[in-house]
Amino acid sequence: MLKALHNDALGKLILRLAVGGLILFHGVAKLLNPGSIDYIGGLLEGYGLPSFLAYGVLVGEVLAPIMAIVGWQARIGGLLMAGNMLVAFLLVHTGEVFMLTDNGGWQLELQGMFFLSALALVFLGSGRMAVRPD
Repeated sequence: MLKALHNDALGKLILRLAVGGLILFHGVAKLLNPGSIDYIGGLLEGYGLPSFLAYGVLVGEVLAPIMAIVGWQARIGGLLMAGNMLVAFLLVHTGEVFMLTDNGGWQLELQGMFFLSALALVFLGSGRMAVRPD
């Protein structure tokens, strides 16, 4: 196979840009629509938790993706994004675990891909093409 295809650093960069960039869109949407934070706060209150914890979503969907994209503490950024996805799953998506879409795909494909990609980043790290390689 082509030797150019054996490039771990490039693969890690693509992973960081993909998962970080796509989750960042969700975080920016929450920044532009503060009502979404209130909605998440209401969900948390429903579980007996304080509503101010809803601001943690900004850590998992804004700060952590930026950390991953630039490659600064990318493992921690991946852990924060994975944790954010677990909380989103527990708060909103538990009823969809065994559901399929109209096309036959898993109802939680997007959430699963975000979670597993962020988890892969935890174990792989940033690679050489980063502000601070780990």
